Amino acid sequence: MRILILGAGKMGSFFTDILSFQHETAVFDVNPHQLRFVYNTYRFTTLEEIKEFEPELVINAATVKYTLDAFRKVLPVLPKDCIISDIASVKTGLKKFYEESGFRYVSTHPMFGPTFASLNNLGSENAIIISESDHMGKIFFKDLYQTLRLNIFEYTFDEHDETVAYSLSIPFVSTFVFAAIMKHQEAPGTTFKKHMAIAKGLLSEDDYLLQEILFNPRTPSQVANIRTELKRLLEIIESKDAAGMKAYLTKIREKIK
Repeated sequence: MRILILGAGKMGSFFTDILSFQHETAVFDVNPHQLRFVYNTYRFTTLEEIKEFEPELVINAATVKYTLDAFRKVLPVLPKDCIISDIASVKTGLKKFYEESGFRYVSTHPMFGPTFASLNNLGSENAIIISESDHMGKIFFKDLYQTLRLNIFEYTFDEHDETVAYSLSIPFVSTFVFAAIMKHQEAPGTTFKKHMAIAKGLLSEDDYLLQEILFNPRTPSQVANIRTELKRLLEIIESKDAAGMKAYLTKIREKIK
């Protein structure tokens, strides 16, 4: 299959690496310097090259801020039977765009990134495939993700956004709060160092990506839950309520079993 990948960043390069040995691949990036880091693939910088390549599948790996712009840029030179796809962690506006594009589409979300995941061992990682997607597109990504040993889930666009609001916004906000009140320690303990590593990794991500995940309409209710739990925990601590602390710890241990 002829596959065009939009964006030669971390995830674009990852998909190029895993697809280029079984498919004819090409990577398009408006920044030629990014293309220095991709191998065993065509490197495109112009729309004319894309038109001549005639891709059968497009994987949009541009950063979230430019996902729709990248699609709009290349759509005019794509064959009408080409399947377009994205791997965005934020699906805002994508459903409407796909429905109006006139192209078959498949939307997925590999629930991992180069910051924390070991890309050579993804057996404990997950991927979401949007159920409204084209049947053949879903088959392609199911086969690909199964090859990577990912755990695959099929959600609607709405279900995806709800899942992201819960699984990403809560740890994001918790990490932000840790970083906001953190003081460097001369002799940090193991737990502190682990939290610090998570904070540094998260804050190395693109600002727009962090913003869009937190601006998900479903995020405020999740953040409000954090505020409620902090209020309850502070009450226990201030009153030195030993029985209340024991009950609280018992409750949260049950949740993480």
